[in-house]
Amino acid sequence: MAIGPRLDIRQTQALVMTPQLQQAIRLLQLTNLELNQYVEEELERNPILERADQDGPVDEGNLNADPQVDNLGEAIAASNGIDDSGVVGDPAATELDGASVPGANGLEGADGPLDTDYDNTYNNDSTADSPAAEQSSVPGEGYEVGDWSGAGAGLGGGESSTVTMEQVLSSETSLKDHLLQQMNVLFVEPAQRLIGQDLIDHLDDAGYLRDETAAIAERLGCDVVLVDDVLAQMQRLDPPGVFARDLGECLALQLQDRNRYDPAMAALIQNLHLLVTIDVPEICQVCGVSRDDAEEMIAELKALNPKPGLAFDYEVAAPVVPDVFVSEKADGGWTVELNSDNLPRLLVNRQYYAEINEAARRKEDKAYISECLQTANWLIKALDQRARTILSVASELVRQQDGFLAHGVAELRPLNLRAIAEIVGIHESTVSRVTANKYVATPRGVFELKYFFTSAIAAADGGENHSSEAVRERLRALIENEVSSTILSDDKLVDILRVSGVDIARRTVTKYRVAMGIPSSVQRRRAKRMEARAVG
Repeated sequence: MAIGPRLDIRQTQALVMTPQLQQAIRLLQLTNLELNQYVEEELERNPILERADQDGPVDEGNLNADPQVDNLGEAIAASNGIDDSGVVGDPAATELDGASVPGANGLEGADGPLDTDYDNTYNNDSTADSPAAEQSSVPGEGYEVGDWSGAGAGLGGGESSTVTMEQVLSSETSLKDHLLQQMNVLFVEPAQRLIGQDLIDHLDDAGYLRDETAAIAERLGCDVVLVDDVLAQMQRLDPPGVFARDLGECLALQLQDRNRYDPAMAALIQNLHLLVTIDVPEICQVCGVSRDDAEEMIAELKALNPKPGLAFDYEVAAPVVPDVFVSEKADGGWTVELNSDNLPRLLVNRQYYAEINEAARRKEDKAYISECLQTANWLIKALDQRARTILSVASELVRQQDGFLAHGVAELRPLNLRAIAEIVGIHESTVSRVTANKYVATPRGVFELKYFFTSAIAAADGGENHSSEAVRERLRALIENEVSSTILSDDKLVDILRVSGVDIARRTVTKYRVAMGIPSSVQRRRAKRMEARAVG
């Protein structure tokens, strides 16, 4: 055989990940906020797309003429290992009757149901006078667009005005504003105010001053003695403990504010490492106090705030908006439905498309208009496919974890992605994308969908495996119910769990206890004893 460069022709088959297909797969793992942001960008970019609640004439027509758009579900299925008969989900709210799930209700695949004519499914007053095109929400009971006429109530003028929690929280005084108000009363000299302003600007979120006074004096071009004097006065401001350079100084400032900073406390603060293991005998020796006084000092230090600045500066936490609702039926079982308020409602303005397509003269303009129509059709299909997949996976999760919904964490079953993927008929990677950052509202609270996937711990009697989350809950309950005379060690916890049928190792119990932030049995015994003495 000759050695050298040559050209060969080979014929192979491979799945081509087009940009649209890649984006469709990416839509599965987007959160509600990310999805709405993406839809807003598409609305700005595509003149043919409109929101379903937007006024304007929309012509009827078959928007699925493009074979590339029609085969989107098939392409996603192929990329994730779905066969031709793979069920994506029931477009309507799924009812679970405990023992069985209607599941897919006879869906034929990803393509057919997505081409359903939804014109008679929705009742949107804003577009009732004009023919409606396709909409990206899932059809069926519980997913109607509904009446949006009062959607803006309380956001503008009028008698009904609602103040949201976010508006109330965002109006809270920040730490810097709180300190500035006090500083303006404390200082009169401009130089002192200038230094005080600089000190406030260089506080971290916890209220600590990390810069050295010498560096501050050099930066401001003043005497370091003046900076130290201003800092000493600023350290008396509210909240106690601000402007400290380290943890010890922060605790000392708070004790001085309470008039509790005596030599014994000063010695304890200089040896804070003794509090890590709560070495009471060593604390008694270092501070020169009795055991009762030492335990009282430890309790007093625990009542202080090591990060006083966090009481003011914080970010408003965005409320978790569930993607799926689970409710109990009157006759037993569960009803699973999507949160229709989170589903973007889009349509294609066929009349506007016809007008601009007729007015276009250049070939480039017609190509651009055609691309906009194709992109709009694809986006509507992709959003519908995403909603169906989320509903299908959530319905199966509810069926698998029926015991948890009925009886609590103790009945949580071990579950993995593969089990759900095999039942629903999609790939594991699709289940992972669907359950990432998606939340379900149940009668027991709001949970992330991934919460229901837990590892398995073998049963001691060879029976059904136990969920690791259920075992953690048992450990927490056992430790919370213990009293000072019967503190349970890790070995004792292992024995109790094995008697109840859980085959678990001691190192696993220790790992779970540490992960839950529960101290060791020695530390818990000391804490219980100190609490008992404080009460007595």
